[in-house]
Amino acid sequence: MKIVIQRVSEAHVKVDGKIVGEIGKGLMLLTGIDENDEKQDADWLVQKILNLRIFGDEDDKLNLSVKDISGEILCISQFTLIADYKKGNRPSFIKAAKPDKAVPLFDYFKEELAKSGLKTESGIFGADMKVSLVNDGPVTIVMDSITKS
Repeated sequence: MKIVIQRVSEAHVKVDGKIVGEIGKGLMLLTGIDENDEKQDADWLVQKILNLRIFGDEDDKLNLSVKDISGEILCISQFTLIADYKKGNRPSFIKAAKPDKAVPLFDYFKEELAKSGLKTESGIFGADMKVSLVNDGPVTIVMDSITKS
C-alpha cells in the first residue's frame, strides 16, 4: 500500500457535487493498493499513521500525533499512486489491485483507523471525486508498506 499523508486544517471530498466526506484538523490519506497488498500492510500502516508525530506541540516542535490532538482522518482511494511510469510516457496501472481485492482492503484500512476513536471519513471507492484541502504546513509524507521491514 502506498499512502500520501497530508496534514490538513480542513478537507472534504465531493461526488456528484455533494460532500460525502469532510474533516477539520487532521490527516487526509490518499490511499493506493497494490495487487500484492494484504491486511498486514494495512495494519502496519494504521499503526504508523496513528502514531506519526507531525503536529506541533506547545513549542511548535513536531511531537504530537493525530491521536494526541484528537484529529480527524479523511481516506481517499487513489489507484493512480500505484502507477508504473518507468517505460514510456503513459503510466501503467496494471499493478494496482483490482476492485474485488482493493475494496475490501480499503474498507478494512478505514475500519482499523476508525477503531482509534477518531472521526474517520472517506470518499467513494471508484467514484469521480473532487477533493479539496487546506494543507497545513505544508506537511506531506509518502509512506509505503513495502518499506516496513
